[in-house]
Amino acid sequence: MNVTRITAAALALAALIPGSAALAHASFETPEAAAGTTYKAVLRIPHGCEGQATEKVHVRLPEGVFSVKPMPKAGWGLETIKASHAKTYMNHGKPVSEGVTEITWTGVLPDEWFDEFSFRGTIDPELDAGTTLYFVVTQTCAGGEVSWSELPDPANPEAKLDHPAVGLTISAPEHKGH
Repeated sequence: MNVTRITAAALALAALIPGSAALAHASFETPEAAAGTTYKAVLRIPHGCEGQATEKVHVRLPEGVFSVKPMPKAGWGLETIKASHAKTYMNHGKPVSEGVTEITWTGVLPDEWFDEFSFRGTIDPELDAGTTLYFVVTQTCAGGEVSWSELPDPANPEAKLDHPAVGLTISAPEHKGH
């Protein structure tokens, strides 16, 4: 069996698995992080834009994520934008009032393939468990872009969104005993 047949079979199988429709959207491999911890985000981009290759992936980080460091990807350019945070965070006993707020990778990802883009950051220890932080992801292709930016309506949180922002649910802080 060649690689194309294996890939096609795997995609067909994934379509039968409940919840696999979520794979059609930009998403995090691990959609939950504890307040006050360092979180490694693995952002999955599942496809291009209506048959076109992805040429740019841009992530706008929400307030509550600081000390961000993106991971470079072989064959892709990497740029960051730094700005002031709305509040000052403490990182290893030092105040942090500005840092990376946007990340952009540029390269080529054919529509037939998926890829992952990684960064790490610290989650605000003051966030309440159950809070969801939303990351706006813009996927640019040769003939257009997809903005994964829609936020749930608090009055109708179960409503279907065509291009949902990537959510990270905050869990209770981890307690380490000695």
